[in-house]
Amino acid sequence: MRKAIAVFCSAAQQIDKKYFEEAAAVGRWMADNDVSLVYGGAEMGLMEEIAKSVKQHGGHVVGVVPTKLRERGAVSQLIDDIIYCNNLSERKDIMLEQSDLLVALPGGIGTLDEVFHIMGAATIGYHHKKVVLYNVEGFWDACIDMLKKMSTEGFIRGNLNDFLRVASKPEELARILEEETY
Repeated sequence: MRKAIAVFCSAAQQIDKKYFEEAAAVGRWMADNDVSLVYGGAEMGLMEEIAKSVKQHGGHVVGVVPTKLRERGAVSQLIDDIIYCNNLSERKDIMLEQSDLLVALPGGIGTLDEVFHIMGAATIGYHHKKVVLYNVEGFWDACIDMLKKMSTEGFIRGNLNDFLRVASKPEELARILEEETY
């Protein structure tokens, strides 16, 4: 059975090209390893870049598309299977259902919302899937430090490693995916 990774990431265009290069590398790794991409379905930013890379390398793309994205005509043409939803809350829940692992590439407020929605649900037992912060050149370092502080000061229930991992190369994602799905 094919594995699937939900990827949260930026839809911004005006960001450093190194983030686009890393998104393409992750997409290539996913396709080469028969791992489906589950993502937000937008035709812009890192979202489009990772979908393009997955498709160019023969992979499978699942887009979870909220109403506002459709209304704006901003849905990617690279999607193999499309799942429509009403809003961003539904999108997060569907992406969680459709994936074995969730990965956050660099992103903004929306990406943070997705990460914390999934982690929050894990802390109270709604699921046991991990979020991986894909730490391109230290992008997530401040967030990781904040989470560690919250954990050591008792603000996070359980062990932070029970629902969070960090990777900076596709090979590290492979190891985490293997650990989490077997």
